[in-house]
Amino acid sequence: MSTYSSTLGGHRYRFDSLARLLAAASPERSGDRLAGLAADSARQRVAARWALAEVPLAQFLAEPVIPYEDDDVTRLIVDTHDVVAFAPVAALTVGGFREWLLSEAADAEALAAVSPGLTPEMVAAVSKLMGNADLVAVARKARVVTAFRSTIGLPGRLATRLQPNHPTDDPAGVAAALLDGLLLGSGDAVIGINPATDSPRAVRDLLELLDGVIQRYRIPTQSCVLCHVTTSVDLMERGAPVDLVFQSIAGTQAANASFGVTLGLLDEAYAAVGELGRGTVGHNALYFETGQGSALSADAHHGVDQQTVEARAYAVARRYDPLLVNTVVGFIGPEYLYDGRQILRAALEDHFCGKLLGLPMGLDICYTNHADADDDDVATMLTMLGVAGASFVICTPGGDDIMLNYQSASYHDALYLREVLGLRPAPEFEAWLDGIGLLDERGAIRDVSGTAHPLTAIGKELAA
Repeated sequence: MSTYSSTLGGHRYRFDSLARLLAAASPERSGDRLAGLAADSARQRVAARWALAEVPLAQFLAEPVIPYEDDDVTRLIVDTHDVVAFAPVAALTVGGFREWLLSEAADAEALAAVSPGLTPEMVAAVSKLMGNADLVAVARKARVVTAFRSTIGLPGRLATRLQPNHPTDDPAGVAAALLDGLLLGSGDAVIGINPATDSPRAVRDLLELLDGVIQRYRIPTQSCVLCHVTTSVDLMERGAPVDLVFQSIAGTQAANASFGVTLGLLDEAYAAVGELGRGTVGHNALYFETGQGSALSADAHHGVDQQTVEARAYAVARRYDPLLVNTVVGFIGPEYLYDGRQILRAALEDHFCGKLLGLPMGLDICYTNHADADDDDVATMLTMLGVAGASFVICTPGGDDIMLNYQSASYHDALYLREVLGLRPAPEFEAWLDGIGLLDERGAIRDVSGTAHPLTAIGKELAA
């Protein structure tokens, strides 16, 4: 194992492993402090960044932060590394890679070509040398397009996940939130429900409810009930209308085990959903959620900082060509991301790393009620991620999820972002909105009051 060092202010700082160097170079966050991994001081953090800038990218292949023999995510990263794609940047250091990423040479085509050759540790490392504006500028250049019944990630587009959660999965409550979202132009990424229970019967009821609405009104989108992958596999075998298979994932084998999931189980689900062929314009049928701090909360981080472990989860995701990936950036709580500043930084890092690794990256821009954050932080994050080219954002009624008890972006927030940045919904969904009379002559959402629109029948049908 190599050691790394740099001299700052006449003092020599030494770091006894690549994992320790990455942790010390990370921006301050409460999770790394809780784990005893954070830099001792701002001076040590700067010294770590100087040392990290001189590390060759190839060193991340020679020195895995978690041993190959101990972890199947490490084995996945090493065994699937694309040497040919890596070649254009193979001679660069982390600092040199940063300069290349910010140069005009690193355009959308170049980033897409090099992506299979990048490992999560490489992109996590370079993110630690970048300011927030750098993360935005590079992520904005990266293009990742996926499709199922709608096309996600096209330039000039912003999709949304419509999240009509209810504490008891009550059809009337789901209907109200669903109708609210559709009338405000939300749902082109997915209509996704977090179920109150993982009971196969309850999940199937929700799947059939959503599928009935999508089919009846010919909505060009996909549904997903965010149950455990084993429940989805079971329901697919029983003929349930599963569009997307969902699973929370993390960046270590042990953390994934805490979710009750293995790579083999994901392989099985990937094959099963592919056989259904329910997509119309594409066949990306997996949906993953991640979040900084998940491995630490399971005591499964192996002494690696939480942002680097988060990036490793993206290696798991890209194995399955997903339609959607999002980080629930502030959901785990202030023990891991203390305040709005730390949540913002994590959101930009996650989006940047995911896009560089070739993922259709979106975000749940959110915070828990005991975090030092508020709705202004959500607005700031939403705006910066919109500029950075996020593929989609999660939206809830009024920005308040009454089932999960946290604060997120609202349907109205997505309309704000589309308006100020000139963004539009996914093309298939936009055409549907126009066809049912919800777009005005400017292409903006038309105000609908009372029961003046046929979609309002959704509420009555589902409540019945």
